Amino acid sequence: MFRPKALGGALTALATVAAGVCLAAAVSTSPAVAAGTGTGYLHTNGNQIVDSTGATVRLTGINWFGMETDNKTFHGLWSSNPWRGQLDTMARLGYNTLRVPYSNDALKPGATASGVNDFVNPDLVGLSPLQILDKVIDYAGSKGMRIILDRHRPTSAGQSPLWYTATVSEATWINDWKMLAQRYAGNPTVIGADLHNEPHAEGTNPAATGACWGCGDTARDWRLAAERAGNAILGVQPNWLIFVEGVSCPSGGLSNVWDNDPSNDEDCGWWGGNLSKAGQFPVRLSVANRLVYSPHEYATSVYRQTWFDAPDYPANMPAIWDKYWGYLYKQNIAPIMMGEFGSTLADPKDRVWLEKLMAYTGTGVTGMSFTYWSWNPNSGDTGGIALDDWTTINTTKQAILQPYLIAPSGGTGGPTGGPTGGPTGGPTDPPTGACTATYRQVNAWQGGFQGELTVKNTGSAAVNPWSVTWSWPSGVTLGSGWNATVTQSGTIVTAAAPSHAGSLAAGASVTVGFTANGTASAPATVKLNGTGC
Repeated sequence: MFRPKALGGALTALATVAAGVCLAAAVSTSPAVAAGTGTGYLHTNGNQIVDSTGATVRLTGINWFGMETDNKTFHGLWSSNPWRGQLDTMARLGYNTLRVPYSNDALKPGATASGVNDFVNPDLVGLSPLQILDKVIDYAGSKGMRIILDRHRPTSAGQSPLWYTATVSEATWINDWKMLAQRYAGNPTVIGADLHNEPHAEGTNPAATGACWGCGDTARDWRLAAERAGNAILGVQPNWLIFVEGVSCPSGGLSNVWDNDPSNDEDCGWWGGNLSKAGQFPVRLSVANRLVYSPHEYATSVYRQTWFDAPDYPANMPAIWDKYWGYLYKQNIAPIMMGEFGSTLADPKDRVWLEKLMAYTGTGVTGMSFTYWSWNPNSGDTGGIALDDWTTINTTKQAILQPYLIAPSGGTGGPTGGPTGGPTGGPTDPPTGACTATYRQVNAWQGGFQGELTVKNTGSAAVNPWSVTWSWPSGVTLGSGWNATVTQSGTIVTAAAPSHAGSLAAGASVTVGFTANGTASAPATVKLNGTGC
């Protein structure tokens, strides 16, 4: 899944992977701060994103692509790491938002998902792309994560400069958005729509045929199209945020530097990354406080823009970001959420770029929001946070992003607090015999198996934080785990409570899922906080 990028001047685009953006808040006073992604639906306040209580929220997310490709569902479902395990890792690392690219092909009646490992993900077998998306949304919501839907491509064949093509009309684009808004109405896990991924220039000026900003041509003016689609969505779901990306060249055409006519030359940026005209020609929505501008920003691993070779690089970069999109945030016009940014870090300049860009977004909950590109290791231009096994993490990239991540909290599916069981709020062991354990083998294959261990707190007090341990025979090793942070040392496996569900109330149960390598074996000597079950 590659996508071309927009380049400045007469440069043509290279093929590369893509997505959209979303931004959050900062203020000069001291705002109320929401834990994780806040409560209820989100809206905007100046250059901030706030929750239903008015508390400031910062979206620090990641892209998980695949639903826009021929597979029509998330990539990596073919790996040995179950889909829940991958979401568990994202949340544990601090990604509180998931941006989900899709194509209209994946929404068609009869669309089928492919590339799903039946042994590792048996609960996805036979499901449609939308049904798999439903499950991901439900589980992400249980972890306190938010979802942004991104119309990445009209068809799985590739991206388009305009929001419509000869085979996918504007009406189809809008009607599919209205369907999604209706499907997830009432579910605040899904917070909004990234209307169209990376509108960009096409044709050589003055014969431009691509997406312009503020040119007034209803067939090409992306700003006007964003208003039409955004207002149609808000008519169905007025609580959603509307994420609007930029263009590449505001004229909608590529500059012709070969004609020696400077009037045709224009300062262009990344596809979807140029919001320089949004201040003069703002997107006007029918519901106030719903607009988030979402630029894309990339490094030399995607394309060697001229600014990367400037003598004062990287000191020149903040002024470039200010010009293309940062001014909207700094002038308190609207929030910014970078929907895509990423790099292989293969070039030393890229690491400097990423460090500088993250610093530009600001620290803490009042910084700009973002969704990193990408979780997927199979992004040809950038690689991913996950490595090729879809389990191991690229620690170099993660270390740069980590200081800016705000972990999700307050999930809808499971205990998120409650009695601590002790006067200081520390761990509390239930009395002897105050837990029960049941095991179910979900699946088995040559060399491995999948299982679920359910532990119930039968004591009279909450266990906070809870931790479950068990033993396996020698030679059985952990593959992956979910619903907890699952690790193994020797023959002992530990499932520690996730931060969003640390307390296990009296009478409550937790089910820890896992895959393992070796002969199928039931967990033995199961304990809850050291007490045998």
